[in-house]
Amino acid sequence: MSDPSRLRDSTQIEVPAERLEGLREEIEAEFTVTIVEGQSARCRIIGSPVEIKAVSGFLSRHGVSLP
Repeated sequence: MSDPSRLRDSTQIEVPAERLEGLREEIEAEFTVTIVEGQSARCRIIGSPVEIKAVSGFLSRHGVSLP
């Protein structure tokens, strides 16, 4: 059975909400993901492992560093 934390890491990205300013609409239009805003000024981008990998590359190209 897969480790739940490993599966979660491959299906979501968590970033501060301010890092998505100006990019959120483009992400939602280009990728099949859901963006959920949390209570602590953080957003989770949730999608399939393939989409999350693509979004990660997109964010990197736009200067958003991921942990």
